[in-house]
Amino acid sequence: MSETNANILVMEGVSKAFPGVQALDNVDFTLRRGEIHCLVGENGAGKSTLIKVLTGVDQPDAGMIILDGNEIHSRSPQHAQTLGISTVYQEINLCPNLTVAENILLGREPRKWNGIDWVRMNAEAGEILKRVLDVDIDVTKLLGTYTVAIQQMVAIARALDITSAKILILDEPTSSLDEHEVQQLFKVMRKLREDGVGIIFITHFIGQVYEISDRITVLRNGLLIGTFDTSSLQRVELIAKMIGRSLDDLDEMSKIKLESSKHIRTEALLKADGLGRAGSISPFDLELHAGEVVGLAGLLGSGRTETANLLFGIDKPDTGSITYEGVEVTEYTPLASIKRGVALLPEDRKAEGVVDDLTVRENIVLAMQANNGWFNYLSVQEQYAIADKYIEILQIATPSPDQPVKNLSGGNQQKVILARWLATNPHLLILDEPTRGIDVGTKAEIQKLVLSLADEGKSCVFISSELEEVLRTSHRIIVLREREKVAEFSGEVDENTIIHAIAGSEA
Repeated sequence: MSETNANILVMEGVSKAFPGVQALDNVDFTLRRGEIHCLVGENGAGKSTLIKVLTGVDQPDAGMIILDGNEIHSRSPQHAQTLGISTVYQEINLCPNLTVAENILLGREPRKWNGIDWVRMNAEAGEILKRVLDVDIDVTKLLGTYTVAIQQMVAIARALDITSAKILILDEPTSSLDEHEVQQLFKVMRKLREDGVGIIFITHFIGQVYEISDRITVLRNGLLIGTFDTSSLQRVELIAKMIGRSLDDLDEMSKIKLESSKHIRTEALLKADGLGRAGSISPFDLELHAGEVVGLAGLLGSGRTETANLLFGIDKPDTGSITYEGVEVTEYTPLASIKRGVALLPEDRKAEGVVDDLTVRENIVLAMQANNGWFNYLSVQEQYAIADKYIEILQIATPSPDQPVKNLSGGNQQKVILARWLATNPHLLILDEPTRGIDVGTKAEIQKLVLSLADEGKSCVFISSELEEVLRTSHRIIVLREREKVAEFSGEVDENTIIHAIAGSEA
């Protein structure tokens, strides 16, 4: 093996257990100098735990870690960083109340005799963003004023600027990025690979795995399934190894959708006429029918989430109206929407979804309790009955309903939020990126669940950045571009037609 391809990292026999869960069981992992290595698997497979062991967040129960030929014992992420291991996590871990420049150079601020050199810091931060990711923004503005996508880019720029990094770990870095931003990141990753940096790339976008990686390691239920050269592993084989079960459920989606389309009601459950909000979304018309899944397709920033927020009452329209079950809506608030039978699963599950300090049970009953009123308190017995029901229905992987929700994997946290809204028995369910950052198997489960809810007579709005799953799941597709509804398609429609509508060109 040449020096350029030598292993920079070797993890041997790594095991880690938590109460009720064997997160890692005798796992081996190697990373070569100057390679992009994808770590894949379902939520709960052990990916995050392996990374936390490597970076010192968790200490292993067994096994050893060898970096550059020397055994290491990472005591903390800060210690790992001094060893040359830099990480960007899936959930953005920055300070929204600080400026972009402060976030990028936090702990490494340029100084002069009387304190921080703000002029130099702003200049350096702007240069880093431009050089690393070709992003040109005002670095003196608070980070929290920017979109999730820009915040993600800032987190990546901060990690990439650590010039001593031997290993760069990217945990779902592209989940909030548009295609241009993804390609910018890939350009940087390829340059780092040429410079000899070893990159561990965690993603649920299978297309990105094959576009950027040299090798793939598959984990399932805490076990190592294998490590493969990307060029020698077919996509269908990869998915089979990841989910560990037949792919028949994925292939049957079109049949399920066709069957469920027979139950769509003719009368509109919700009707929006000229609904809009200045600076948010241009006025649009929309009808939602019981038994129907309506997909919203469009690029990041096209107005999908803004549409969802108007329909749920997070934002109040300044033009147009909504009629729900034949009655004009006069009160635009989330609580009023819940009482009408409307539910929203938000895009940002960390900021707007799960409550980390509460248990799985407490998170599930939260919306139902709010709907009942805080003076009509659900008994503990009722709470357990509701939680147990949806843990079973959604197959939420948790040792018990009393497990803190923060201890669950991202996909299982997503299921908890979905359970919360299903428990309110909504007539209209708005799902904003319900499968963002979760594995292939769980995606298929949620997609099938959405169609089964429609089959029961519920109306669903399905928003996803992945056009393939919008097509697979929706009976009707609304296309948004630059915060405006530009097209609508019913029945079977091919991906090329939707792409051209999004791009604003003729098919």
